[in-house]
Amino acid sequence: MKSISKSLVIGELLFRTKLERAHKNFYTKLRNEQGDVPGWVLVVLMTTGLVTALWTVAAPRLTAILKNSLDAMNGIR
Repeated sequence: MKSISKSLVIGELLFRTKLERAHKNFYTKLRNEQGDVPGWVLVVLMTTGLVTALWTVAAPRLTAILKNSLDAMNGIR
């Protein structure tokens, strides 16, 4: 029975050691995280450019679709 108890104590100590090490590594990496601001700025600018380009091309057609739909709805009444 003592060997089982001793094994449990050793297992618990190993688990705590690993847990403490993982906890320390996590918070060390979290503190050192600088972020990728230039990358996010590039993504936002490219997305804005794509939306603007697509909207410029599609705006007349979307306006016509909306106008036709509203006209059709007015004709139902």
